[in-house]
Amino acid sequence: MQVTRLDIRDFRRFGEVSLAPGPGLNLLVGDNGAGKTSVIEALHLMAYGRSFRGRVRDGLVRSGAAGLEVFVQWTETLPSGERPRRAGLRHSGSDWAGRLDGESVTQLGELCAALAVVTFEPGSHDLIHGASETRRRFVDWGLFHVEPGFMAPWRRYARALKQRNALLKQRIQDDQLDAWDQELAQTGEILTEQRRAYLEQLAPHVAGVAADLGPALGVASLQYLPGWRRDELPLADALLLARERDLLAGHTSVGPHRADWRLAFAAIPGRDALSRGQAKLAALSALLAQAELHRAVTGQSPVFCLDDLASELDRGHQRRTLERLAGTDSQVFVSGTDVPAAVAELGLSHRMFHVEHGAVHPV
Repeated sequence: MQVTRLDIRDFRRFGEVSLAPGPGLNLLVGDNGAGKTSVIEALHLMAYGRSFRGRVRDGLVRSGAAGLEVFVQWTETLPSGERPRRAGLRHSGSDWAGRLDGESVTQLGELCAALAVVTFEPGSHDLIHGASETRRRFVDWGLFHVEPGFMAPWRRYARALKQRNALLKQRIQDDQLDAWDQELAQTGEILTEQRRAYLEQLAPHVAGVAADLGPALGVASLQYLPGWRRDELPLADALLLARERDLLAGHTSVGPHRADWRLAFAAIPGRDALSRGQAKLAALSALLAQAELHRAVTGQSPVFCLDDLASELDRGHQRRTLERLAGTDSQVFVSGTDVPAAVAELGLSHRMFHVEHGAVHPV
């Protein structure tokens, strides 16, 4: 995937800006607070339907504006040739409207499924040290793009979970609860197997990337935690056994909505023993591995965004990361106050943009 045009309107401090990125490395350079991260954030918003810096209504819309707008034009390389794509999103913070290839979309997921963006930013270490929800979103994003049959059971499970929790809060025990238990169990088993298979595919990619970026950490391995004792009993039985506890608590305590995964290293005793710097490398390894798997399955390289690279990685790891990405056909966006030294050291061709005072200028 190659973004050829990005238009941003009323997004944070930007009034209206437009840029035409190059096919390889794109550098966003400027002083702190100039808006470099906002450019990456706009791409992320289009690809995920959310910002990595908070909710849309909490500061993304420019002060005094009714809503923000993002327009992205990109190409996909298919066996039959290049396919042009375009998408637009308008978001007020409370409601949104979107278009994809000239047609209105009714679900935000339709936009998110079209453009694949992998983002490494200052909060990415939460993928290792943060809440399990962050790691579930990581897996589900990967499945969303590589497994066509993922979204149907995911949506059915979310609906069944909502209905079951509503009944539990009202302390209702009747045929309705039995029916939603059955739906939750059926879709939950499908969802769990898809996640397990995805992580099994991802594991060797993570091990390979981690060995390159952090060899001192030792061999990396992934462990999947499905959200209940799946090796001992099916989800239907787990739900039945937990029913009395769930009625008291008012929510469902077992199932794939409680799933998690762990990234372990041979030289480190546990995930929590990783330093912040090591957690960043572990998270970056997982993200680069996810991009590799996406490319292997779909034939498309996702767009890769590295926000504030110099403050997140030391010089050696910057070099290894950029060298690894340069060996693929990935389009890469890197933001920073200066051009990373590795760009010159590796002789990487690039397109540069200077960001200042709510404006973006090609250099």
